[in-house]
Amino acid sequence: MLIRLKDVTKVYRMGVERIHALDGLTLDVTQNEYVAVMGPSGSGKSTLMNVIGCLDRPTSGSYELGGRPTTDMGAAALARVRNERIGFVFQSYELLPRFNALKNVELPLIYSKTAWWARRRLCHQVLERVGLSDRVKHRPNQLSGGEKQRVAIARALINNPAILLADEPTGNLDSRTSQEILGLFDQLHQEGQTIVIVTHEASVAVHARRVIRMRDGRVYSDLPIEEDPISQMQTAPEPPAPGGQGTEGPRRSQSRAQEEKSS
Repeated sequence: MLIRLKDVTKVYRMGVERIHALDGLTLDVTQNEYVAVMGPSGSGKSTLMNVIGCLDRPTSGSYELGGRPTTDMGAAALARVRNERIGFVFQSYELLPRFNALKNVELPLIYSKTAWWARRRLCHQVLERVGLSDRVKHRPNQLSGGEKQRVAIARALINNPAILLADEPTGNLDSRTSQEILGLFDQLHQEGQTIVIVTHEASVAVHARRVIRMRDGRVYSDLPIEEDPISQMQTAPEPPAPGGQGTEGPRRSQSRAQEEKSS
């Protein structure tokens, strides 16, 4: 099992109040799964992502990544796990503005023992993988939103992570560019990448193979995509045009009227 959370809680203190962001959550994710996590604001989905990404520790319960318990790891060990085992993709890209695409992708390798020329070759390869081989010297302000997100994805992939965690990765993109980025995620999943994506958009979640729905810090639905109601939304027929006719209805009606008049 790649991800295993058992009875995980996360409690935040706000004065005398205790906020249960996660409340006894249990969840397994196997290798090469493509999972979408959905839920309203305050449901705990972002906290879940932080725990899976080793950005935050659970208050209680256990979290194993690839069979290794992470709950008792020290700060240095957790930092190494984040760098080597997990790739992060955020809505706001999180690129350094003074660095070009190549240097932004190279950042996770800064502590690597790999020689610099080997690192550069690897960066070129991963940028080519996301379709940006002609943008390696461009800085973020010279890139479109979709290109920035592709750089962020390349940076997340540079260490060949076990998990790719994406938090609203298309939130700042138009619909056409969003579909291009989601197509890239589909391709990565087909190549064997495990992906966990946090989203509130049905058009994003439908690309996953499994949909986890959260409420009040708990999982209340965990279904394959074909069994989740979201799949029915994508296959439902388009509503008819106003007046109960399809888009060709008025035109055909006019043509029929003209034929009757001429006869």
